[in-house]
Amino acid sequence: ECDVEREPMASSCGEDASKSALRESYLAVRKGLSPRFRMRLDGSIASNLRALPEYRRDTLLLAYVPFEDEIPTRKIVERAWADGKRVALPRSVPGPTSLQFVEVSTLDGLRAGARGVLEPAADEAAVVPSEALADSVCLVPGLVFDAEGHRIGYGAGYYDNFLAGYAGTKVGLARGMQISSNPLPHDDHDVAVDVIVSDGAIWRCRRDEGR
Repeated sequence: ECDVEREPMASSCGEDASKSALRESYLAVRKGLSPRFRMRLDGSIASNLRALPEYRRDTLLLAYVPFEDEIPTRKIVERAWADGKRVALPRSVPGPTSLQFVEVSTLDGLRAGARGVLEPAADEAAVVPSEALADSVCLVPGLVFDAEGHRIGYGAGYYDNFLAGYAGTKVGLARGMQISSNPLPHDDHDVAVDVIVSDGAIWRCRRDEGR
């Protein structure tokens, strides 16, 4: 059960809907937002993220580079640096984990990787080792989330593959209308996030056990 820290769930979608139908529906919702309204929502999301205890505690932030109309992360990353945190960005790699995170000190020099998403250059010296990920926060993009932290993305499975072996705090970023009050369809290999940070609320979907 998800602990509501601020306000009740906003959007709704029938639990009998397929992943493909939900994906198309929420893509349309996201594209329909005006730039001004989107900017206001995204600013509130960034502020709520900074208030999250796990964000304040951990010194490593695993961010992402937004694809199309995903929640932007440039200001989040820049603020993390200003807060004295280390920042790493994902790059797609062969193998079961699908992603590795590369520590960066600038957003310049990113290049197109899988599906055209911008990635840091391959720099083995800057790859964050798996044992250093336990005390980190990973920002997870998605088209829609439900109360238990399940999400629907683009269907490629990169994040689910990575998160299956990730021991840190999984934080979904979502605008309020991207949160469903009904359960989303999910498979055994789908990995739920621990917390959802939206423009109006922080939803704690998994309890912090001893961290």
